[in-house]
Amino acid sequence: MQADLSPVIAATAHWLTRAYPSAGGALAAALCEVQARQAVTVAAWLRYPTTMDAALVGMAGPGGSARLDWVTGADATIDQGAEEHAWRTWVDEVVASWAACLLTHPDLAERAVADLAEGEHTTGSPAAFRRLLAPDATDRNAAALLRHPDLLAPVAGLHRGELLDRLGSDEALVA
Repeated sequence: MQADLSPVIAATAHWLTRAYPSAGGALAAALCEVQARQAVTVAAWLRYPTTMDAALVGMAGPGGSARLDWVTGADATIDQGAEEHAWRTWVDEVVASWAACLLTHPDLAERAVADLAEGEHTTGSPAAFRRLLAPDATDRNAAALLRHPDLLAPVAGLHRGELLDRLGSDEALVA
């Protein structure tokens, strides 16, 4: 049994950076990827807080990117049978939605990182999520699309309610 969420985290972060790419060069793309990975890691750890939860998603699979592709309009350009798109089966829709919420609402991201202390995954401090929690101007420019609330709204809205329930928050926090 696999209790590691790394395939889900990698695939979901990759999906986010393909859907909302950096407009800059290699450095900007790397900074965008780091921010996506940090948001997805927090979201995955919140969604699957125990080793057993992680093992179960490893066995059953997270569901794939089909609905996310449809919501963002990417489904028309994807050959679902192509082997080069097999990674999409490891994308977790809920984790992507939660990560979109965290990327567009700093207060919610802070609350989520603080909430990780209750889970089994966390071993570090909030400093491990600095680019998510306190992006500097270079980070914000690199991930302008990835952090744009209007662009991410369709994805963030898919499962925002479940995230707010998980964190014990209300809509006022993300308004």
